Amino acid sequence: MNATPHLGNLIGSTLSADVFARFLRMKGEEVVFVSGSDSHGTPVSVEAKKLKVPAEELAFKYHNIIKDLHEKWQISFDNYTITHNPTHIDFVQKMYLDIQKNGYIIEKEIESLYCENDVLFLPDRFVEGICPHCSFEDARGDQCDNCQKLLTPLELIKSRCAVCGKTPILKKTKHWYLDLPKLQDRLKDLIEQNDIFPANARQMCLNSIAEGLPQRAITRDLEWGIPAPFENATDKTIYVWFEAVLGYVTAVKEWAEKIINKPDKFDYFWKDPETKTVYFIGKDNIIFHLIVFPGLIMAYNDDKKESEKLVLPYNVSSTEWLMYENIKFSKSRGIGIWIDDALKLAPLDYWRFNLIYNRPEKGDTSFLWSEFDNNVKMLNDVIGNFIHRSLTFIYRQFNSSIPKRIELDDIDKEFISKIDSVSEKIGKLLENFELRKALREIVNFGREGNIYLNEKAPWHLIKQNKNAAGQVFNLCAQTVYALAILLGPFIPETSNNILDYLNIKETIEELAWSSIKDNVLKEGHKIKVPKPLFQKLDIEELISNLENIKKKGEGEKNLVSYDEFKKLDIRIAMVEKVEKVPKADKLYKLSIDLGTEKRTLVAGLAEHYKIDDLKGKKIAVLINLEPRKLRGILSEGMLLAAVEGDNVSILIPDKDLPPGARIE
Repeated sequence: MNATPHLGNLIGSTLSADVFARFLRMKGEEVVFVSGSDSHGTPVSVEAKKLKVPAEELAFKYHNIIKDLHEKWQISFDNYTITHNPTHIDFVQKMYLDIQKNGYIIEKEIESLYCENDVLFLPDRFVEGICPHCSFEDARGDQCDNCQKLLTPLELIKSRCAVCGKTPILKKTKHWYLDLPKLQDRLKDLIEQNDIFPANARQMCLNSIAEGLPQRAITRDLEWGIPAPFENATDKTIYVWFEAVLGYVTAVKEWAEKIINKPDKFDYFWKDPETKTVYFIGKDNIIFHLIVFPGLIMAYNDDKKESEKLVLPYNVSSTEWLMYENIKFSKSRGIGIWIDDALKLAPLDYWRFNLIYNRPEKGDTSFLWSEFDNNVKMLNDVIGNFIHRSLTFIYRQFNSSIPKRIELDDIDKEFISKIDSVSEKIGKLLENFELRKALREIVNFGREGNIYLNEKAPWHLIKQNKNAAGQVFNLCAQTVYALAILLGPFIPETSNNILDYLNIKETIEELAWSSIKDNVLKEGHKIKVPKPLFQKLDIEELISNLENIKKKGEGEKNLVSYDEFKKLDIRIAMVEKVEKVPKADKLYKLSIDLGTEKRTLVAGLAEHYKIDDLKGKKIAVLINLEPRKLRGILSEGMLLAAVEGDNVSILIPDKDLPPGARIE
């Protein structure tokens, strides 16, 4: 959770989940739709260290950005939370003590990678290197993004610190482990006996189990995270993937206790065997959702009564990769579209429609601008045009009133049969998690409407028999209503626009999936002035606009506002004493005078200056920087220096300024 999601992230998780949740609500099911920002992830820690800001501050900054973007994408969460909250922290700590009591947690002393330069142990994503299985050069210490294998930092070849890039050393430390081998047979049974799980997810997990599940460390040597609750686990935190997955549980708990003020709803959902929990993820998260997460639940449930047990996953709907023009998304290389930029380019529903229409359910797919263009045209030509010409004809030829039905012919009866059966047909596909096929069948239903309209040719029929033409448009109006309902989970804004044109006061969120069969639009019902639902796009212009957005973004990375600059408190300091730092060839300990106070700095100047060259010098120091321990010494600021290659030159004033003088 340290970056804005791209289109692939969105379709692999929250957008797919939103479609499913909206459908279930329309079906009348009791639904709680939750997710959150996994704030304790090592990417946040790495980025915070690089930026020299508190991890908590950075986590909440990103959380608020992503939460706002989800709202703009109309993701209908009941609770989108952040894992750095009291409900989550308390539940996780208590749950792990229960798991330990049940005999699934063991202690081990191990050798772990340690960065001497940054003075910290390097857990999982603090380590990068070459994957031992597929030779991918940018594998992380917990998993290879290329071959999806779970890894440990020690398995990486030519490992390097993700913060500074230097080669780490081995150092002993103690950690607590989840005894996954003890749960292996039960996990195998869960996966083998559940044929709802996608084939790719089942096979990946069964392969991992066949190889033998390892004991997995659940603690880390990190300052940022949930403090491990185990005895003698001082300075240890819970590894993010062993607590972030529990966020599904605690987000419902937080929703029940703090949002709707009905605490008993937590047990009602999470401890009722009739509850079906469904997770929407990308394939890179399969192992954590089908092995780690259910493993934790099994270990926790071991000593519980049936009424106290948490329910195991009903389904983990995993997608394959979404590529960008057949290339993997990469922000660093400027490849792809991020969800904030997408909304600057085209209307929201164009994106929602395209992403679901090409959802990578069975294999990797690619976002192609040519397909985006074709899909928008199809949306307009098949659905938009049918709705607009049907309602326009009613508005103009029947005084904006739904015409009456007369005796049906065989073509009418066949078409009514399609209208009456379509909700069940699409509903079954959605219940089977075939979102892509469901949307494509809705488009096909729109084509059926066009075929019926063209076959009946009411613009000719009206000249001989207005009632017969009215019959056609009565059925077309019912089809327009059906399309509004069917498209509701996918493109809700468009659905609400259709309902508004039909002069229906309820929103799509208030109408039932089954209402398609209710013949809602009675004879004489007045509709509003219809307007075109969609507009064609200039794809070349969109591509150009995207490039301009990226260029602007690259430029803004190098810009700092004047208000931000004013926050930097840079002062003149006198160097009073310089000492070498033991066992650190590059570091000096500087005692400095700032006029009103004395401070200590640790600086990597030993290779560039002799001690006597620095004593008595006046230097520039950034003093409102968070103190940081280096080799056990608290460094209370940062001196300023110019660096080019191997040449380092400290910045000194060209006039005799007193210690404490501010640089502005």
